[in-house]
Amino acid sequence: MVVETEREVERMDEDWVVLILEAKELGITKESVQDFLKQKDVKERLIESR
Repeated sequence: MVVETEREVERMDEDWVVLILEAKELGITKESVQDFLKQKDVKERLIESR
């Protein structure tokens, strides 16, 4: 079972926002980010890190 506090979730959300803004500054498209996140090994790592 994964138990996350509200603060941990807020911090994760902040981290994702920073990553997305950095990708945007680098000219990486929304579709490229979505394609990357859909990759099987990326999904597995995201799930494991929760």
